[in-house]
Amino acid sequence: MQHKPLKILFSAGESSGDQHAANMFLELKKQQPDIKGIGMGGAKMAQAGIDIRYDSANIAVIGVVEVIKHYAEIRRALTLMQELVATERPDLLVCVDYKEFNFKLARYAKQQGIKVLFYVSPQVWAWRPGRVKAYGKVIDMMAVIFPFETAYYDAEKVPVRYVGHPSVDKVHAQYSKDEDLTRFGLDKKKPIVGLLPGSRVNEIKRMLPVMLAAAETVQAGLPECQFILPQADSISDALLESYTSQSPLAITIIKNQPYDVIQCCDAVMTTSGTATLEIALLTVPMVIAYKLSPLTYWLGKWLVNTPFIGLPNIVSGKSVIKELIQHDATADNLATEVIRILTDKAYADEMRENLIQVKQQLGQGGGSRNMAQLALEMLLTRPDGGS
Repeated sequence: MQHKPLKILFSAGESSGDQHAANMFLELKKQQPDIKGIGMGGAKMAQAGIDIRYDSANIAVIGVVEVIKHYAEIRRALTLMQELVATERPDLLVCVDYKEFNFKLARYAKQQGIKVLFYVSPQVWAWRPGRVKAYGKVIDMMAVIFPFETAYYDAEKVPVRYVGHPSVDKVHAQYSKDEDLTRFGLDKKKPIVGLLPGSRVNEIKRMLPVMLAAAETVQAGLPECQFILPQADSISDALLESYTSQSPLAITIIKNQPYDVIQCCDAVMTTSGTATLEIALLTVPMVIAYKLSPLTYWLGKWLVNTPFIGLPNIVSGKSVIKELIQHDATADNLATEVIRILTDKAYADEMRENLIQVKQQLGQGGGSRNMAQLALEMLLTRPDGGS
């Protein structure tokens, strides 16, 4: 008997999820060329051959206020995706990150008898660990990207699989360090400090002035220092220029080559987030600084139950990188730590050793391939016995 092609409904609400879903679908097509993908996502998913029924750019918002402003559109997207579950009857729903939205969609799909694979766990190790039980009721499998996350799901007997962190495959410089130093016009005999102020506008506004002030202090202490800033796609030239033009420093700004920039650095000042893990994978010493709005910080202090915010520290389970949060995120504190990294060889070497261990803990990569394999395992145990 001829079986109709397998069909997956994808739900990705942010650019990182769009990329993860696209990579996963490309791997799936290698093994099942006739597989169909439909759903909510962006340009990367469309390029991979997924039939986009809702463009997630309309709802890719972060922060309580932004979500409230876009609530009607988010609600419309959820209704549309629920209709797709009911009318398309996919063999599998793959929810990629975008937690609250995808939790509701997963619950609906489960009620409709559709299998659910959730990719990227909510940070249950940081706050609301009770969510593990709630997710266990609406999914068939949780795919986690950190090895330590499996224990939370195992404890509640929720099916879980560690698939590897997507950054492990992604974080590679295109050129050698020597080639990059030449390409960027940097002097290899002089120390190089990277400034990574974030990829969101509010992060730039909060953190770049502090980093620039810190860089001035660093240069006063170490006059030979060179400064380089990898510009995120999401940040306009005009926004960066509005800050850098007021600084007396010569800062080399490079677009679209973050990993090549980072590998040139002897020390990096970075905001919290995935960038910290990417710097760790390139084993470059860093200091993490972050400021939130007073309300968000207060809520975070009240809700979050983790001693660290930096991913290298969370993966290590100990403080391997200095974190300067909120009131501690001052130019003086940043400068002091950068100067220590640049002048205390034993300190910098120990940090590099710890980052090598973080890299080893994150494993060999292959996250997209592992996700495709997991999806196929779930697909090929269809109720109709399809294979």
